[in-house]
Amino acid sequence: MLLAWTTVASRPDADRLAATAVSRNLAVCVQIDGPITSHYRWQGQDARSEEFRLQFKCLESQLAGLEAFVLDEHPYETPEWIVVRAERVAEKYLSWARANSSTPPL
Repeated sequence: MLLAWTTVASRPDADRLAATAVSRNLAVCVQIDGPITSHYRWQGQDARSEEFRLQFKCLESQLAGLEAFVLDEHPYETPEWIVVRAERVAEKYLSWARANSSTPPL
């Protein structure tokens, strides 16, 4: 299982990305945290903003599509996109993820 993160400025943007990723079968789950406060440098200036963090949970087979979707649909010019591999995943949770990572036949 892989975990991926991004942040957006508004709850509606977070909800849109999360709901679409799940409905398109690009992630098995998306959690939204926030608002959080981010401190960073942007265009040579110190910046601070409230954001909402999305954590996507997906399988390896979903990653390329999820990444393309998030980077294409993201409202930021330079979106955060970080992906890490989960070192351990409970077998029941992983089984659930596998069962829900493919679209059932019509």
